Amino acid sequence: MSIGLSERLTHRIGLRPTRRVVAPEVRRRRRVQLVWGLLVLNVMTFFAGAPYLLPIPGMVGKLIAQGALVGALMLVLTVNRPVRVRPSVFVFLLFLLASEALLASIRAEFLGGSLFRATRLLTFVVVLWLLTPWWTRRDLLLVRTHLTVLWFILGSAVLGLLVAPGTAMFEDRLHGVIWPIPPTQVGHYAAVATGLTGVLWLSGLLRRSVAVVSVLVSVPVLLLTHTRTALVALLAGLVIAGLSLFTARTRARRFLAIGAAMFTVGALTLGSVVTTWLARGQDSDEVTELTGRRAVWESILAAPRSTFEHLFGFGLSNKSFNGLPIDSNWLGTYYDVGLVGVAITIMLVLFVLAAAWFRPQGPQRALALFLVAYCVVASFTESGLSEASPYLLELTLAASLVYNLNPREGAR
Repeated sequence: MSIGLSERLTHRIGLRPTRRVVAPEVRRRRRVQLVWGLLVLNVMTFFAGAPYLLPIPGMVGKLIAQGALVGALMLVLTVNRPVRVRPSVFVFLLFLLASEALLASIRAEFLGGSLFRATRLLTFVVVLWLLTPWWTRRDLLLVRTHLTVLWFILGSAVLGLLVAPGTAMFEDRLHGVIWPIPPTQVGHYAAVATGLTGVLWLSGLLRRSVAVVSVLVSVPVLLLTHTRTALVALLAGLVIAGLSLFTARTRARRFLAIGAAMFTVGALTLGSVVTTWLARGQDSDEVTELTGRRAVWESILAAPRSTFEHLFGFGLSNKSFNGLPIDSNWLGTYYDVGLVGVAITIMLVLFVLAAAWFRPQGPQRALALFLVAYCVVASFTESGLSEASPYLLELTLAASLVYNLNPREGAR
């Protein structure tokens, strides 16, 4: 009997498919997961300014991170063969943003660096576009892959803390010492891992034991990083995601009620402890000035610029101004790609929000709302929605969750 006839008979009588049939799909799924992992590696900052354990020169570490994008592009072309992509307004806006960044970077003062960043953004968007056939899987492959990668990153941070606690707590804030990751980025990964875990558990898609272990690791890591933005964004995202599940899941209603009670009790009994943690050793003037951010923001707005620079910016930079970090997505985007870039970024966020609003109630909608709410809240003191970054990757993840299928098309 031929192999093709054997497979047809196997499916017809309802038996389990043979290993020969299942293996190719498993291999494709694993390669897709590896592509996503390489994208995460590409946007992980190699923080050579702090001590770390592995003897990796700073230049080599940066080459590994940047080379991951090339590896992701080559690998996704092997799994998406022949090339098939889904039409998407979100991806079109990403291409528009990348093209505008490339146009602005041609006139940049530091031409080489700006063109490199613009080309990297364009390549990043191409890889995301080639992953669109896997956006609509019912098993939430990309979400689960992202969460698994975050667990690996947090595990490396915890391992570094256990092996070298003095080195890991750089300036009293936890940072990665296995792979050098700054405290703000460790806090970001911990917050997103906590949020995804919580929403998946509220939706009944994650076992309680796994959720408990994830939260018991992620929340202490977040607190040890002293990252206020990540904590506030996490709470806002969880509240919005929980409200989206309020009428559908008893677990969500119970979670919001318990959360409100704990917040009230904590505010009454642990107010001084919370205030001390939020102050992070800073006086009232430093807190008011947002750790020096306001001075940088005012300097950016006061800087002279031509009409072209108002509209299209100065080209992609390392998100610093006069040697100081900008630490604002909106002012950083305005400086790099001008008002046009800001408008495109706003459209990206609004598109995902609108798509999530009109999507039926369920896990996909809740996860998308958590991710987009997190990105919006964090964008005021963090940058990344207009460049290849964890924030843009997670906003794309949210867009994949609210993608509308063609009525004749079924999800995998």
